[in-house]
Order: sequence, then structure tokens, then C-alpha cells
Amino acid sequence: MTDTKLPPEADKFLNKIGDRTAVIGIIGMGYVGLPLALGFAEKQFKVIGFDVDPGKIKALAEGRAYLTHIQASRIASARGQLEGTTDFGRLGEPDAVIICVPTPLTLQQEPDMSYIIKTAEAIIPRMRKGQLIILESTTYPGTTDGLLKNMLDKTGLKFGSDYFLAFSPEREDPGNPDYCTTTIPKVVGGVDSVSGDLAVALYDTIMKQTVRVSSASAAEAVKLTENIFRAVNIAQVNELKMIYDKMGIDIWEVLDAAESKPFGFMRFNPGPGWGGHCIPLDPFYLSWKAKEFGEPARFIELAGQINVAMPHYVIGKLQYALNSQSKSVKGSSVLLLGLAYKKDIGDTRESPSTEIMQILEKLGAKISFHDPFVPEIGAMRHAPEMKGMKCTPLTADTVRSFDAVLIITDHTKVDYALVSEHARILVDTRGITRKLKLKPKGLLVQA
Repeated sequence: MTDTKLPPEADKFLNKIGDRTAVIGIIGMGYVGLPLALGFAEKQFKVIGFDVDPGKIKALAEGRAYLTHIQASRIASARGQLEGTTDFGRLGEPDAVIICVPTPLTLQQEPDMSYIIKTAEAIIPRMRKGQLIILESTTYPGTTDGLLKNMLDKTGLKFGSDYFLAFSPEREDPGNPDYCTTTIPKVVGGVDSVSGDLAVALYDTIMKQTVRVSSASAAEAVKLTENIFRAVNIAQVNELKMIYDKMGIDIWEVLDAAESKPFGFMRFNPGPGWGGHCIPLDPFYLSWKAKEFGEPARFIELAGQINVAMPHYVIGKLQYALNSQSKSVKGSSVLLLGLAYKKDIGDTRESPSTEIMQILEKLGAKISFHDPFVPEIGAMRHAPEMKGMKCTPLTADTVRSFDAVLIITDHTKVDYALVSEHARILVDTRGITRKLKLKPKGLLVQA
């Protein structure tokens, strides 16, 4: 906490936090907003969850789960404290407004700020004195104290005395059994010191640990740095996989042995491409912003090129396998195992499966998928034509009916022994067959 005397509105905010009378508004009830809302509700704060999707609001009212890693019992227990609404006219009610909306890329790989801009436009007419606005959506350094602050200043309210502004990046890892929203250290940076104080005080009520940084821009850079680290290392291991494949060397054997070193090595596994809302997008936010300062982000751009190419590498492996059986991709039936971008969740955002399906369909293949966490494909920004496709049941007869099966996501709830027994061609992008010591009866291709 700063030593200087706080503005009266800041004092009022802190008092409300202290006696749990503060109302928390969270915009976006998805993978970031919902668990955050539950964290505040479980600490006896009144929470208003805003979303444009009436289906989510209906589910909240009925105590139903709509994310596979969130238990319905948590939502049902929070109904007395958590209220969902599509009425953005109520944005004047919360004392703290936390923004958890998507920040995708345009087709030109540039930041798409439209969701943040639309959210700010919804807040502005309802904004009042004493509110703390926090952006959690991943973005480039300078968004909070530049784009967002400039828009909020149009209210006529004075920043630093009438309203307060901070950035705190989401660090969600859906499906991770070891960490949840409230146990992951929370990075916080205010546009000024008072805003930082208020944001830390708010998050301290539900988080195991808060990590204060000097500014909103520094907090924005923290999130990008974390995901760029992962993106570059994923690209490196994917490149090694392709090189070692040409040499006849098993990348999985190499990684298993390398991991035995107790220092100086951190394991990353190869796969069919990157996925999720963070890793495929965040590096390009910094790459784009770096151009403004005349600094090329060479590692970031190279990592992007490698990871974006991985679905095509997988298709090439499939083509090789089909050709060896005197078949072409055109007219072949292909079953994709796994639609989600990572195992044991139902999140399909930016999943490599989506791109692989699109490429195969353009090549004339007949595509189906099986995913125990995705019963039906919902709306996807980059693949609207896939909406409504239903999950194919996984049986011996089903597997035998396909010309090839591709393991894209390594869900634990898939009977890989059955797949291995009955697949004519099995393309394994995750090393599952090796890990489970399976010996497929058909043609096995490691991709």
C-alpha cells in the first residue's frame, strides 16, 4: 500500500472490500471469467457476471456447468452470490469491473482489439465514481494505460481520483489438477500506484498470492513473456521432431533420455501444432508492437512459422501412409481423435484439429471426429462451417470403417488399445502408442 493519503473514493473502495460489501462485475463468463467469478462468490462477494451469450446466463441461473473442468456443484452453490446477466445496462452496479473478453488476431496476424473496444463502449455510459476497472484479457504493453484509459477518460471522470485502472493477466490452465484460479500467483500492475493498491487489495481476498509489478505495461509484458517462452520451446521441439524423423531417430526416446538430466533441461513435447487462446496468439501481439519501436521479434516470428506449419506436416504424414496403401486423401475416410487443443478439456479454441480438418476437407477427404469432451462442434470464429458436427462414437466397428485414424489430442478417456487393435492406418502425433507400449495391427505412422 502506498504511504500517500488515498483519494476519498479509493478509501471507500477499500472499506467495501474489507467488509465484503463490494460488488464485483465480471465481463465474459468463459474460461477466464467464470472461475474468477466463482472465486469471488465463494468468498461471499456479490458477483454479477456479464455475457452476450444467453445460454451461459441461463446455465448459471439453473446451476448448470457449461465448461467441462468446472463442477456444476460449484455453480449451484454460488447461486446466492453469483448472478448472470446479458443486461450491460447494469454495469454501473459493480464497484469493480473486471474485463475477461477474447483478444484474437486478425487474418493479417495483427491484434484484434474489437472486443476490448466494444466492452469499453458498454462501460462508458454507465461508469460512476469509485469504480475500479481491471483488464485481464491478454494484450500488448500499453493497451491498458493507452487505448483503454483514453476511452474511459471520455466519461469526464478523473482518473486516479474518480476511477481507477489496472491490468492483471489471466493465468488459467484448464484441466490442470494441481492449480486453479485462486492458487496461481496473481500478477497485478496499476496504471498508477493507487490503482495498483486497490487491485492488489481486491485480489488478495481470493488469491493465495499476489505479485505486484510497477505498471500495467509491465504486467501486460509478463503474460506475453510467459507464453512466448512456451511458444518458442514448442517450436524448437517440433522442429527437432521433423529433423530427427528424417534421420530415423525417435524424438520421444530422445526426450525421455534428455529429461534424465537433473539440471539445464526443461521438457517440451512435440505435437500437431499449437492451440488454445494464448500460445498461438500472444507472441504475435508483442511481435506487432515491437515493430512500432523498430525492433524485429525474430525468435517469435520463426517460432510462429514452425508451429503454424505443423498441421501441414501431419497431413503429409497421412498422405504418405495412404499412398503406401494405394489410396489418396481424396475420397478417404479419416477419423480425428481429439478436437480440443489439449487433453482432458473441451476447449477447441485455435485447436490444430480444426485446421487439420479444414485442410483434409479441401483435399476431398471425408472427415469425422471423436472427442469425449466435445459432443458437438459449437460456433468457431475460423471454422463456422463445422458448427453442428457431432462426435462419432468410438467402437471397434467404427474404427475399422475408417481408412485412417489420426491421434491429435491425447485425452486420457480414449480407449487407445481398441484404436490400436482395429485401425487400418494410425497416425500418432502425440507419442501415445509408444507411451502405452501399444503395437498397432495396422500401419503405424509417428507424426
